[in-house]
Amino acid sequence: MKDLWNLFITFARIGSLTFGGGYAMLPMIQEEVVKKHNWATDEEVIDYYAIGQSTPGIIAINTATFVGYKLKGVVGGIFATLGMVFPSIVIITIIAIFFEQFQDLQIVQHAFGGIRVVVVALMLNAIINMWKKSVKDYIGIIIFSVAFIVVAFLKLSPVVVVITSFIVGLIIQQNRIEPPQKGSKDDRK
Repeated sequence: MKDLWNLFITFARIGSLTFGGGYAMLPMIQEEVVKKHNWATDEEVIDYYAIGQSTPGIIAINTATFVGYKLKGVVGGIFATLGMVFPSIVIITIIAIFFEQFQDLQIVQHAFGGIRVVVVALMLNAIINMWKKSVKDYIGIIIFSVAFIVVAFLKLSPVVVVITSFIVGLIIQQNRIEPPQKGSKDDRK
């Protein structure tokens, strides 16, 4: 039960800083899940992001569900997901009750302006970290470039792009010819 509670609290802490949506939470998820708790590797978390982006729902919540499931099965997935959404429910309820009374205050407008700038910085940080861990060679750069152009300019569904990229990556990996290892049978002939 302690592990489940830890999952809930960790994702509740991340979820309480949900300003800007799921993408803004990705660096916090990376920090907590990979660096602080060692619940997953960088590569696993990036895989969770990719799957979370291509499945229905918010990427951060989907990622929390995957991490919880990896650690404690279905119950872990439920606790992690509830932890991620609980603060949002509380915050949104409080804001909804008082929003009309303070939405026009100048200080509130400035605060939201500041939050928007920070959200962009957090998203850029997540993109840079994912780039470093995902794009490892010229094939990765080509897949990234084509996927970006198709999503940004042709407005094709990200789900189709992710599935197509997955298939292309599999085909390339299956057909990649690896040089023989030193000391292998091929090397001794």
